[in-house]
Amino acid sequence: MFDGLKGSGAGSMAFLDLFLSAHIVVKIVMVGLMLASVWSWAIIIEKLVAFRQARAEADKFEQLFWSGQSLEELYTGLSRGRTIAMAALFVAAMREWKRSVEGNIRALGGIQMRVEKVMDVTISREMERLERRLLFLATVGSTAPFVGLFGTVWGIMTSFQSIAASKNTSLAVVAPGIAEALFATAIGLVAAIPAVVFYNKFSADASRLGQRLEAFADEFSAIVSRQIDVRS
Repeated sequence: MFDGLKGSGAGSMAFLDLFLSAHIVVKIVMVGLMLASVWSWAIIIEKLVAFRQARAEADKFEQLFWSGQSLEELYTGLSRGRTIAMAALFVAAMREWKRSVEGNIRALGGIQMRVEKVMDVTISREMERLERRLLFLATVGSTAPFVGLFGTVWGIMTSFQSIAASKNTSLAVVAPGIAEALFATAIGLVAAIPAVVFYNKFSADASRLGQRLEAFADEFSAIVSRQIDVRS
């Protein structure tokens, strides 16, 4: 019974033993991959929260926008605080509209062009905020397996050199070195797989949100055009 418990404890220490007994180059590869994995998960968690908040704010704003409330009242309420996504787009467009109208600009045709330009800039800014650091996930997803493979190749080379020096080709001598080397590839895959999965998810989420912002910008541009026709 006690031998079984001892074996279980030894199994729990297997990964640490593989790391400690690995070559210094392989250790550096493993540490780098583990750090990349930790940072990737930090980005993943941050983006999960950011995209969920952006979707919730967009849904909330659309309900307010189409509730029949006047645009002036909606703008006054939203401009007092920090806005994101669709609300930020609306506030920026309304601010430019009010500046143009209150400035007694005679060329009403230019107002719509300026409002559309402001909305384009705001959309770009919001998408840049949401897509920030996604490139790191793409980089980890594409390079981590190869970095891990480099550690594996280096570890196998070192193991074969040790085998040649000892002139002993028994499994007990060969297996530990091969296991240490393959551990680097395993860490590379552990870092790469979540990065690829969530990069694809966040890219799709950003594309859908961008389409919603573009659609709202078109709708608001139509509202501005109607207001210009009334004033002209």
